[in-house]
Amino acid sequence: MSHDSGPHQQGEGRWTGRSVPRVEDDRLLRGKGRYVDDIALPGGVEAAFLRSPHAHARIESVDVTAALAAPGVVAVWTGDDVADLPAMLNKEELRTPPGLAELLDPVVRMTPMPLLAREKVLYVGQPVAVVFAENRYLAEDALELVEVGYAPLPVLVDPEVSLSAEAPLLHEHLPDNTAVAVTARVGDPDTAFAGAHAVVSERFDAHRYVASPIETRAISARVDPYSGRLTVWAGTQTPHRLRDAIAHTLGLAAAAVHVIAADVGGGFGQKGILYVEELLVPHAARLLGRPVLWREDRNENLTASSHAREQIHRIELAADAEGRILAVRDRITVNFGAYNMTGLVVPYNSLCHLLGPYRVPHVDIEVTGVLTNTTFATPYRGAGRPETVFAMERAMDRLASELGLAPEELRARNLVGPDEMPYATGLVDRSGSPQSYDSGDFPELLRRAVAKADVEGIRARQGEGARDGRHVGVGFAMYIEATGLGPFETARIDLAPDGRVRLAIGAPSQGQGHRTSMAQIAADAIGVPLRIIDVTGGDTEATPFGVGTIASRALVNAGNATHRAGKLVREKIIEAAARRLGVAADRLDLSDGVVAAKEPGGPSIGLAELAGRAPLPGIPEPTDGRHGTEISETVHFRPPGFAVASGAHAAVVQVDEHTGEVSILHYVVVHDAGNIVNPMIAEGQVTGGIAQGIGGALYEEMIYGPDGQPRTGTYMDYLVPTSSEIPDLDMDEIFSPSPMNDLGVKGLGEGGAIAPQAVLAGAVEDALRPFGVVVRRGPLSPSRVRELIRTAGRS
Repeated sequence: MSHDSGPHQQGEGRWTGRSVPRVEDDRLLRGKGRYVDDIALPGGVEAAFLRSPHAHARIESVDVTAALAAPGVVAVWTGDDVADLPAMLNKEELRTPPGLAELLDPVVRMTPMPLLAREKVLYVGQPVAVVFAENRYLAEDALELVEVGYAPLPVLVDPEVSLSAEAPLLHEHLPDNTAVAVTARVGDPDTAFAGAHAVVSERFDAHRYVASPIETRAISARVDPYSGRLTVWAGTQTPHRLRDAIAHTLGLAAAAVHVIAADVGGGFGQKGILYVEELLVPHAARLLGRPVLWREDRNENLTASSHAREQIHRIELAADAEGRILAVRDRITVNFGAYNMTGLVVPYNSLCHLLGPYRVPHVDIEVTGVLTNTTFATPYRGAGRPETVFAMERAMDRLASELGLAPEELRARNLVGPDEMPYATGLVDRSGSPQSYDSGDFPELLRRAVAKADVEGIRARQGEGARDGRHVGVGFAMYIEATGLGPFETARIDLAPDGRVRLAIGAPSQGQGHRTSMAQIAADAIGVPLRIIDVTGGDTEATPFGVGTIASRALVNAGNATHRAGKLVREKIIEAAARRLGVAADRLDLSDGVVAAKEPGGPSIGLAELAGRAPLPGIPEPTDGRHGTEISETVHFRPPGFAVASGAHAAVVQVDEHTGEVSILHYVVVHDAGNIVNPMIAEGQVTGGIAQGIGGALYEEMIYGPDGQPRTGTYMDYLVPTSSEIPDLDMDEIFSPSPMNDLGVKGLGEGGAIAPQAVLAGAVEDALRPFGVVVRRGPLSPSRVRELIRTAGRS
């Protein structure tokens, strides 16, 4: 992989800005990871869930008599057994920020999900009963003995059909199948369209696929027999929210629940929400008096864990004769599945990211989230941005064709310039504030992508004609991403008695390398070596307050909290050393873990001695009551606004007209995530996002039949790319530090996943231009490419 670091990034310290090897990797590579399934709890039982085979049906009866008598069964629960517990709501995700509510008055309808279905089921895979047994094998055997009487109901799979007046209601307490709805307008789009030189109108579909992490969901719970406290180990991205939900559901104080995010084998948003299994397992641990473990199998993960991406965009672009965009109009339909799990998160992300890096004076966007008899949808890496970028970038390609302009030239003519930063779009951002791009150089991103893609060389090769039916094409896609979502994140730093530094943050890691990057930030802020810093993330005991690792927010929020806490701890260390050494604080400096006088030959003291080495073993150092020996700080960082990352992707592909195979010959990514703490980790994050984006562009699709039955429920049918399908990436980066935080950083965990579907669709369309092909949806599997070629002449 080539990597051009571009201009020297600003703000480098001794540790930040360096590709320090990840400290967590040694343990993981040696097989010493500690995932939920690795935590052995003596005397535990395992859970298995009976899931609905119907997409929509009344439950007429449930008989568990035979299952209760099965070998090794401890308990069997149905909806009646947990009817006294409140239904599940992802309350934080469903909350509408006051500013957004006041300005746009969106519709957000609640659809509480019963912990176990009692009256009816709304999707294939919905939990109906749960068996607890001595092991998973016995629990699965007992599931087969549970008898459920179902009365099938009409099934809705297509969201547009679900919106029709004749459609049956999924939730009887709602007036229709609309889950959310919001409209945003800027300027006078109707007049702009009426006077435009060119208008393109298209429908683009973002297809449904799933996060599919290596580690499926898992949760384990135990009640401490001495304290009565409930401890929960979970593969979660949001341990504090899970703690609060468990406490609310079970009627406990939050302090009575301790949630620990164990090692997590990938989350990507799928583990960032609340699920009923995560409430039932702790409840069972309390009622059964034994530890309880549940982990998903792969079929459950593909069919019953959250899905993502499915959207319909009916988009129009208006432009003048020079190709300057005058207006955009988009009607976005989002398939929410059977329940409204996360409200405006994905729909509004799509709305406020549609304009991307382009200057668009007049805007008219409507978004409707629709309930259907499919598995519920939630954020997945990119969270509404890949879908909306696919629509906008495809529309840009169609507009370029209409105007006879090169796709890259049309984009260049419409980019917001660096001299316009901060740039106000006229829209409202997700927090309810006026949307503003804080920094960036979009024209430079595009220039570098075009240069690296060798557009002139590709056009020359296209002019020579296809070789043996193999056509070459080049595509471009650009995006912006508002990162660093609030409301806050926590960091606590303690100087331990042995002189080591303990850093606890509220954001757990699922592979982001927090134990390295956060330690780098702390090391620079305090003035200590990296090797003496220990990092804990996602433990509600270590940090009582936190939000989680979602929405490209960890580095911005937890990183800046760490930076500020480190600065305060540094001050405390120097003040304590000044008292101990009898030297004024302004004459001391802290470097490499030693506080020393600035003048040569002066006194010094190490952190271990300063932190608590008493004159005699076991006897604490005396204090005057005002100056304790404990040195610690806790900071809750609250971002003042979004740090906007951005990027430009270019792809060169070869399409075989005979087989429909798409081969990626060259993949270019130029990204801007502000200052970079660890370039190696940043490169890995972008690479991983691109790999998942390529999976969605070429391979992955969750398909439902008209009966609501998932047809791609195993890896025999649901294709995910392996390393051999991901090309070497040609990476470049620019640095536009964010003024929204002390470190000047922007989130980048999701950025790589945002543009691949759009850029590969554009490249395939460019390759198949001789056939008149227009790519309106993915994935671009061989069969779909062949169908595009066959039907292009008839379109």
